[in-house]
Amino acid sequence: MIGANFSRLRQLACYFAQAHHLDKNRSQVTISRSYTHNRDIDMDNWMAVRTALYVARLGTVSAAAKDLEIHRATVIRHIDELEQEVGGKLFQRHARGYHLTEAGQDFLNIASATEEQLIDLAGRIRGKSSQVLGKLIVTSVEIIDDYLLPAIEQFRTRHPETNVMLQIGNSVLNLEYGEAHVAIRAGRKPNHPDNVVLPLMTMDSGLYAHRSYLDQYGPFKGDDDIPNHCFIGDTDESSNVPMRVWMRKTVPHENIVFVSNKSGVQRKAVQAGLGLGFLPKDQAKMNPDLVEVMPSLRSWITKFWITTHVDLHRTGKVQAFLDVLRNVFPPNATAPVDEQSRNRD
Repeated sequence: MIGANFSRLRQLACYFAQAHHLDKNRSQVTISRSYTHNRDIDMDNWMAVRTALYVARLGTVSAAAKDLEIHRATVIRHIDELEQEVGGKLFQRHARGYHLTEAGQDFLNIASATEEQLIDLAGRIRGKSSQVLGKLIVTSVEIIDDYLLPAIEQFRTRHPETNVMLQIGNSVLNLEYGEAHVAIRAGRKPNHPDNVVLPLMTMDSGLYAHRSYLDQYGPFKGDDDIPNHCFIGDTDESSNVPMRVWMRKTVPHENIVFVSNKSGVQRKAVQAGLGLGFLPKDQAKMNPDLVEVMPSLRSWITKFWITTHVDLHRTGKVQAFLDVLRNVFPPNATAPVDEQSRNRD
């Protein structure tokens, strides 16, 4: 966890990008007066952050000094001053080099995000659109990966000098500290004040069973029949995805006989006849042996959201990816939603 003093590091790392803005009429960079009058923050602070960023990436003081074309002693001084400023160690010193501490890894995320903003700003100052290159980190819930991969393929076709890291899971990477550029989330609209949130799509899901399961346990006759059946669940008991909320409230814990944190595994468990489970309707309809056991509820229609941090939202790389998402997922995009589910509560 980041300590109280580490907020100071973020102030330093983000200073340069926040303090500078593009004067569109003059095509030059100006510095906000509110920052020039802050005696605690100056360009030396940014140079120390930049130096530490090079050490983190290259692993040694010598390599950082060579790339920055400064003396080794200056590199060491910058790191010492920065650690004193934030009140904690960013690096563990070893004979073979410098290794990031936990706080240092947080620093690397913050400084890298700030560096991206500076590169983007420099491109705009030169009157050019920002080059779209380098790593794009996207985090998403697994259930949407079949829809998301075509967007990533299109993005890579348009911008071949990029590479994409797609992190699948329910854990929320910290956009504020640069752990991801774009997050795809499901359920209620995220409401963090520092994030820009846009709608992506909706998905209709139903409760399904394999014919082999129904042959063994009999048909599902509704809510009163829940204690007589087995269910496939999710390990995330805090999920706000509508179907997961319904299952937590409606199905006794002892009737949830199999859980997994992977939606793909849950789907395979339903197909294997382990129990009743939720599946996207468009995927379930591809398997004739899957039977929808009850009319789906309107509340099971899941909304998906694109989330970016306000500091990175306007960078060329993020905007390029959002353009692709808008193309692949047009306004009000939806995986098939049947009329019954629209009209049921």
